[in-house]
Amino acid sequence: MQLTRWPKQFDVIVTDNLFGDLLSDLAAMLTGSLGMLPSASLGAPMANGRPKALYEPVHGSAPDIAGQGKANPIACILSFAMALRYSFDMGAEATMVEQAVEKVLADGVRTADLMGPAGGTPVSTSQMGDAILAALNAAA
Repeated sequence: MQLTRWPKQFDVIVTDNLFGDLLSDLAAMLTGSLGMLPSASLGAPMANGRPKALYEPVHGSAPDIAGQGKANPIACILSFAMALRYSFDMGAEATMVEQAVEKVLADGVRTADLMGPAGGTPVSTSQMGDAILAALNAAA
Protein backbone atom coordinates (compact mmCIF):
# COMPACT_ATOMS: atom_id res chain seq x y z
CA MET A 1 0.00 0.00 0.00
CA GLN A 2 2.79 2.43 0.89
CA LEU A 3 4.50 1.75 -2.45
CA THR A 4 1.45 3.03 -4.32
CA ARG A 5 0.62 5.85 -1.88
CA TRP A 6 4.09 7.38 -1.59
CA PRO A 7 6.68 5.55 -3.70
CA LYS A 8 9.40 8.18 -3.27
CA GLN A 9 9.89 7.15 0.35
CA PHE A 10 11.68 4.01 -0.87
CA ASP A 11 15.20 3.90 -2.26
CA VAL A 12 15.66 0.15 -1.92
CA ILE A 13 13.26 -2.62 -1.00
CA VAL A 14 14.78 -5.86 0.24
CA THR A 15 12.51 -8.88 0.00
CA ASP A 16 12.45 -12.51 -1.04
CA ASN A 17 11.99 -13.42 -4.68
CA LEU A 18 8.27 -14.20 -4.67
CA PHE A 19 7.24 -11.02 -2.86
CA GLY A 20 9.75 -9.08 -4.96
CA ASP A 21 8.00 -10.31 -8.10
CA LEU A 22 4.69 -9.01 -6.79
CA LEU A 23 6.15 -5.64 -5.83
CA SER A 24 7.99 -5.23 -9.14
CA ASP A 25 4.78 -5.79 -11.08
CA LEU A 26 3.06 -3.19 -8.91
CA ALA A 27 5.97 -0.76 -9.23
CA ALA A 28 5.92 -1.13 -13.00
CA MET A 29 2.67 0.77 -13.13
CA LEU A 30 4.31 3.68 -11.33
CA THR A 31 6.79 3.98 -14.21
CA GLY A 32 4.36 3.08 -16.98
CA SER A 33 5.78 -0.30 -17.97
CA LEU A 34 7.77 -3.31 -16.82
CA GLY A 35 10.15 -2.34 -19.61
CA MET A 36 11.38 0.57 -17.50
CA LEU A 37 12.53 -1.33 -14.41
CA PRO A 38 16.14 -2.45 -13.95
CA SER A 39 17.12 -4.71 -11.09
CA ALA A 40 20.16 -5.91 -9.22
CA SER A 41 20.68 -8.87 -6.94
CA LEU A 42 23.75 -8.05 -4.87
CA GLY A 43 25.55 -10.53 -2.67
CA ALA A 44 28.38 -10.38 -0.21
CA PRO A 45 31.60 -8.72 -1.34
CA MET A 46 34.20 -10.95 -2.95
CA ALA A 47 37.95 -10.80 -2.24
CA ASN A 48 38.28 -7.83 -4.63
CA GLY A 49 35.68 -5.88 -2.62
CA ARG A 50 33.06 -5.99 -5.34
CA PRO A 51 29.74 -7.69 -4.63
CA LYS A 52 28.65 -10.87 -6.31
CA ALA A 53 25.94 -9.50 -8.54
CA LEU A 54 23.31 -10.26 -11.14
CA TYR A 55 21.81 -7.41 -13.14
CA GLU A 56 18.71 -7.85 -15.26
CA PRO A 57 15.45 -6.20 -16.26
CA VAL A 58 12.65 -7.16 -13.89
CA HIS A 59 10.60 -8.47 -16.80
CA GLY A 60 13.12 -11.16 -17.69
CA SER A 61 13.61 -12.17 -21.32
CA ALA A 62 10.02 -11.55 -22.52
CA PRO A 63 9.95 -14.68 -24.71
CA ASP A 64 6.38 -13.96 -25.83
CA ILE A 65 7.60 -11.00 -27.91
CA ALA A 66 11.10 -12.22 -28.79
CA GLY A 67 12.25 -11.27 -32.27
CA GLN A 68 9.31 -8.95 -32.93
CA GLY A 69 11.07 -5.64 -32.19
CA LYS A 70 8.46 -4.81 -29.52
CA ALA A 71 10.54 -5.14 -26.37
CA ASN A 72 11.46 -1.99 -24.49
CA PRO A 73 15.27 -2.14 -23.97
CA ILE A 74 15.38 0.58 -21.31
CA ALA A 75 15.30 -1.78 -18.30
CA CYS A 76 18.20 -3.75 -19.77
CA ILE A 77 20.17 -0.57 -20.46
CA LEU A 78 19.50 0.76 -16.97
CA SER A 79 20.50 -2.61 -15.49
CA PHE A 80 23.84 -2.14 -17.27
CA ALA A 81 24.12 1.33 -15.73
CA MET A 82 23.60 -0.26 -12.31
CA ALA A 83 26.39 -2.75 -13.06
CA LEU A 84 28.70 0.12 -13.99
CA ARG A 85 27.91 1.86 -10.71
CA TYR A 86 27.81 -1.03 -8.22
CA SER A 87 30.18 -3.63 -9.65
CA PHE A 88 32.72 -1.57 -11.56
CA ASP A 89 32.84 1.69 -9.56
CA MET A 90 32.07 3.67 -12.71
CA GLY A 91 29.43 6.00 -11.31
CA ALA A 92 30.12 8.82 -13.77
CA GLU A 93 29.63 6.50 -16.72
CA ALA A 94 26.46 5.07 -15.16
CA THR A 95 25.10 8.60 -14.78
CA MET A 96 25.84 9.29 -18.45
CA VAL A 97 23.83 6.23 -19.47
CA GLU A 98 20.94 7.21 -17.20
CA GLN A 99 20.94 10.77 -18.54
CA ALA A 100 20.88 9.49 -22.13
CA VAL A 101 17.77 7.44 -21.31
CA GLU A 102 16.17 10.48 -19.65
CA LYS A 103 16.90 12.66 -22.68
CA VAL A 104 15.41 10.19 -25.15
CA LEU A 105 12.25 9.90 -23.05
CA ALA A 106 12.07 13.69 -22.64
CA ASP A 107 12.32 13.96 -26.43
CA GLY A 108 9.18 11.81 -26.69
CA VAL A 109 10.69 8.63 -28.10
CA ARG A 110 8.50 5.69 -27.04
CA THR A 111 8.27 1.95 -27.54
CA ALA A 112 4.76 0.51 -27.84
CA ASP A 113 4.49 -0.26 -24.10
CA LEU A 114 4.97 3.43 -23.30
CA MET A 115 2.56 4.90 -25.83
CA GLY A 116 -0.12 6.95 -24.18
CA PRO A 117 -3.66 7.74 -25.30
CA ALA A 118 -2.34 10.52 -27.57
CA GLY A 119 -0.97 7.76 -29.76
CA GLY A 120 1.81 8.24 -32.21
CA THR A 121 4.15 5.81 -33.86
CA PRO A 122 6.15 3.63 -31.49
CA VAL A 123 9.79 2.89 -32.19
CA SER A 124 11.19 -0.63 -32.32
CA THR A 125 13.57 -2.15 -29.79
CA SER A 126 16.59 -1.37 -31.95
CA GLN A 127 15.39 2.16 -32.73
CA MET A 128 15.08 2.90 -29.00
CA GLY A 129 18.56 1.50 -28.40
CA ASP A 130 19.93 3.57 -31.29
CA ALA A 131 18.30 6.73 -29.92
CA ILE A 132 19.83 6.15 -26.48
CA LEU A 133 23.24 5.46 -28.02
CA ALA A 134 22.99 8.66 -30.08
CA ALA A 135 22.10 10.65 -26.94
CA LEU A 136 25.01 9.06 -25.10
CA ASN A 137 27.43 9.88 -27.93
CA ALA A 138 26.15 13.46 -28.13
CA ALA A 139 26.79 13.94 -24.42
CA ALA A 140 30.33 12.50 -24.54
